[in-house]
Amino acid sequence: MKLDIIKNQWLDIVFEGRNKIYGAYELRKSNTKTTVRALIVGSVIFALAVAAPLIASFLPNSGDDAENNDIKITTIKLPPKKQEVKPNMPPPPPPPPKVDQVKFVKPVVAKTEEITEEPPKIVDLKEKKIGSETIKGDPDAVLTVDEPVGNGPVSQVVEEDNNVYNTAGIEVKPDFPGGIEKFYKFVGNNYKTPEEEGLKGKVYVTFVVEKDGSLTDIKVLRDIGYGTGAEAIRVLKKCPKWTPGEQNGKKVRVLYSLPITIQSAE
Repeated sequence: MKLDIIKNQWLDIVFEGRNKIYGAYELRKSNTKTTVRALIVGSVIFALAVAAPLIASFLPNSGDDAENNDIKITTIKLPPKKQEVKPNMPPPPPPPPKVDQVKFVKPVVAKTEEITEEPPKIVDLKEKKIGSETIKGDPDAVLTVDEPVGNGPVSQVVEEDNNVYNTAGIEVKPDFPGGIEKFYKFVGNNYKTPEEEGLKGKVYVTFVVEKDGSLTDIKVLRDIGYGTGAEAIRVLKKCPKWTPGEQNGKKVRVLYSLPITIQSAE
């Protein structure tokens, strides 16, 4: 008879004539179920471990949501609004010359003794104006004739833009002849470093590039002493003219900043 060790028939042969109440018989009898159950549980755990990265990729990332909720606000200086220029209005006409004027007295029916002022005669009203009072005109006054306004060219008054723009919001930035690298070379060749041992640091300077390319309003924001700031101003004052910046097709004034690194010889 063939013996199938997978089934529990061999247990009865092995424990024949023995005490089957003993724990070894029960353990071996339930060993198959325990093995199958452990195999299933192990397979499930292994499958979850392998699929864990794939499952994690489908879960939403809360860190990204928190980062996307941050709103960055950047202040941008808008160009000034163009003011509407009113055309030149013609000067007001001169006042008309004084002419003879006769006071008009309204005729009324009244008794002779009640008349206080007689109305003017027809002869007195000839070539004269009628008004509320009698006025003597100026016979030597020059007569003026009102002329219609012509259609000739009207000169427009354009208001000059003197605002100082920042390089970050300008359409065409100012530039040194030959490029910014030549400007740095010009400053480096002309700047005289103080003869102080161990002197090291940066000098921060700002200046305005005018519409004609000259440098004005040169200011030292921070220096390291020993005349380093004054020397930077001296060099920038002798600087050649720049190509000015432009905004809306017109030359404008632009603020420029320059850091100068100072390091004396050891």
